[in-house]
Amino acid sequence: MSFLRFRSLLAPVLAASLCCFASEGRAEHQGGDNPVLTVRNLSGRIQTYSRSDLALMRQVTFTTTTIWTEGPHAFSGVPLSEILKHAGVQVGNVDLYAANDYVATLPLAEVEPDTPIVAYLLDGEPMSLRDKGPLWVVYPYDSDPKYQSETCYTRSVWQLVRIEAVPTAGN
Repeated sequence: MSFLRFRSLLAPVLAASLCCFASEGRAEHQGGDNPVLTVRNLSGRIQTYSRSDLALMRQVTFTTTTIWTEGPHAFSGVPLSEILKHAGVQVGNVDLYAANDYVATLPLAEVEPDTPIVAYLLDGEPMSLRDKGPLWVVYPYDSDPKYQSETCYTRSVWQLVRIEAVPTAGN
């Protein structure tokens, strides 16, 4: 076998090996369109999600008013609990990061099965950065007075881009 023939057979194997090696420790992406959300769990594993990835998860839709918008609007998205479970975030707190570096901390003990949601649709349409998107942490504010609090409002991060697990005492 000539060296050139050997090299042409070996090149794809080496390229595949290098790609696998280079991707170790990087974010895992589920596929689909461009990632819109990055989640890091306590072990340091990073998971990224596109709108298509989020659309494949359990969905919740509710109509509510907000202190930032006029009138009631329908918000659709994935319960935060689902995203955290998928990313392996199980204990502690999470920091919710906006595109403008705003950060809100949320104890996992206060995340309910369906509340809050990470909304990616507003009245059935994708949200742009201008419309507080592409992702917005939203509570059903009108459904219970407990969601009409300064605490919930500060955790209602729009232009959400990243979630990071934060250890607490004991974990």
